[in-house]
Amino acid sequence: MGETLGKYDSWLTGEDGPAALVILEHLMPVEGIDGTIFPPTFAGGDGLPGGYNIDTFGDDQDGKNVCLIDSVGSQANRIEPMFSESRYASLIPQIVVLVGDEHVNLLEAGHRAGDALVRCSELQQELHEAFQALIKGDAEPLAKIAPTSLVFGVWDSRDTHAKFPRLVSSVIRAYDVRRMTRGAVYIPPVDYSQFDVFSESDTAKAVGNKKSPLAQRGFVHNPASGTHGGVIATGGIRRHATLSLAALHLLRTREEDRAIVLRRYVLGLALVALTKPMSSYLRQGCNLVIDPDQSHEFFEVYRDGRREPATISHEDAVEFASAASAAFGVGKSRTVQFDKKKAKDDVKKKD
Repeated sequence: MGETLGKYDSWLTGEDGPAALVILEHLMPVEGIDGTIFPPTFAGGDGLPGGYNIDTFGDDQDGKNVCLIDSVGSQANRIEPMFSESRYASLIPQIVVLVGDEHVNLLEAGHRAGDALVRCSELQQELHEAFQALIKGDAEPLAKIAPTSLVFGVWDSRDTHAKFPRLVSSVIRAYDVRRMTRGAVYIPPVDYSQFDVFSESDTAKAVGNKKSPLAQRGFVHNPASGTHGGVIATGGIRRHATLSLAALHLLRTREEDRAIVLRRYVLGLALVALTKPMSSYLRQGCNLVIDPDQSHEFFEVYRDGRREPATISHEDAVEFASAASAAFGVGKSRTVQFDKKKAKDDVKKKD
């Protein structure tokens, strides 16, 4: 085990090791390289119209743009729950919050250890103290409760304001996309006005009127034209994933000799997350797979810009993470109760 534990120690000091591990994957729709994919749609606000997130460069008619397919936050929310799977569950404490009859794993909480769900539970004081320790330079208490918060980043914005950067980030973008539109029409199975359910006048007024209760409830023809129809990525689709070893060096502990043990543990979790094959299904109309005609890139990137091939497999990562978690001592798994009173008191607080 000693040899396995020290395998990546040169990465943990920040002296001669790489600054980051970087993965580049070329993706394509399951339908083929010229298939249509559906990016996420965002609500409008703050002066932005909403819809697809497409950044343009110069004349958009020339197709010079970048379209967001899956954001850093969305990718993290897809990856992090892997640690509840049987193969990886023993690597971290399984913290489950009981809300009524519902059991919610902390891995599913969007703000991780800083989420209101766990902040208003039996763990409130313990987490508060762990975040206070993080501010003072000791990340070990938080690693005993929510280590993936140190892997995917956390900000206790509603309480202590403690913050730790994201170590593993992943994003998927499509390049030089052509926007598509689509049209559809709902046709009710019968003409309800013929059966005196609604009058012919009310039915006629409701057709195509999205605000009409008859249209909203499916009693009349309801056409939809010119809506989002996906995009075709003429410049390809790429997933960029990074493990920032430079940020990992920021991890500290109260006892100096525990720092290396903590860094090994968090590095192991980060490597497991980084190297796990991506799920191909993102959303309806967006099913992506590896492009077999493009090379997969995985590099160690050094401070001087050198890029050396990285050879860590997912199996290697799991083996290292298992040894590192045993040496660190994984925190205890718990099911804790959500406290309604704590939640009500929480909303009364002011920063």
